[in-house]
Amino acid sequence: MSWRFALIVAPVAADDPRSDFADTLSVIDPDAPALSVGELSTQRGDGIFETIGVVDGHPQEVEAHIARLAHSASLCDLPAPNAAQWHAAVDRAAAECPAGESAIKLILSRGVERAATGLEGPTAWATASPVADMSGARTTGVRAVTLDRGLDSGAASRAPWLLLGAKTLSYAVNMAALREARRRGADDAIFLTTDGYVLEAPTASVIVRRGDTFVTPEPTGGILHGTTQLSVFDWLEDNGHSTGYEHLPAAALADADAMWLVSSVRLAAPVTHLDGADLPVDAELTAAMNAYLLSPRD
Repeated sequence: MSWRFALIVAPVAADDPRSDFADTLSVIDPDAPALSVGELSTQRGDGIFETIGVVDGHPQEVEAHIARLAHSASLCDLPAPNAAQWHAAVDRAAAECPAGESAIKLILSRGVERAATGLEGPTAWATASPVADMSGARTTGVRAVTLDRGLDSGAASRAPWLLLGAKTLSYAVNMAALREARRRGADDAIFLTTDGYVLEAPTASVIVRRGDTFVTPEPTGGILHGTTQLSVFDWLEDNGHSTGYEHLPAAALADADAMWLVSSVRLAAPVTHLDGADLPVDAELTAAMNAYLLSPRD
């Protein structure tokens, strides 16, 4: 059965000391109009978001997602979100999620265009909805191609206004990359810098295995630091594996002993082919990784 849930969040100051935020969360009909035509999230993609996986009503890695929302807000010069309020919004949305897998999305926008309305302050809301069946990607894997991101590895530090480390609503490039991957006969893409270093996938982090060491690109080069990648690294370390962050050259992908694209909803998808070439797949480790990611995690 299809279902959806939505609520408007009336943002409060980050240092608001209250403990009860119920009066700031308004449940709305997810099919009814709710945003102004002057809303800057829809006009310009001027806002940020987070997507939280939910398993059997339990939202995963909430703390990490809210911390990343705050990081994105800082990069985008948006008001700092009140962590306790957003926790309350997640809890309210999670209460509506049935058994199985769902997703909660948190959105913080710059608000309504002020020149036309004179309104001040951000707009915020949260939604919950079912997700597509991801079991195929988790078990049989995905084919990926590498795509030039059009920026060198120093762009993030040289031009912070590009917001390369923020999870913004401006996802047109990411979606275009996925369409290009499909045109090339693949399921997903991995972005490379113009000077030949690995970044991330359009909606996932990249993890590469070399022997018993697992590495991911350093999040200092304009990469969104993945919450699922952090969780996987914790699990790998608890199971005796070494993990690390590297300035990873593109050639390292072809030489990998295994590779995964990891994200909050799809979880761990092994990469079976890269640019048409076969890659090794560790099916047993992948199954264990996804079993962990499907277990309750805070």
